Amino acid sequence: MATPNYGYEKRQKELAKKRKKEDKLKAKADRKLGIGGAELAPDDPDSDVASQEHDPPTVPDIPTKNA
Repeated sequence: MATPNYGYEKRQKELAKKRKKEDKLKAKADRKLGIGGAELAPDDPDSDVASQEHDPPTVPDIPTKNA
């Protein structure tokens, strides 16, 4: 009979705990912004709040020798 892999079980428990905490923080942020949870489609980049909160990276204006 195989022995139980307690390290694997512990890691899975930690991952589930982390996932639950992230979900709670996301729900809290959604409530703060006034967005209902039913309106967002899962894994939809257009309705992803995290992607809308940050501006896209900009290219800094670097002076060149010829300009």
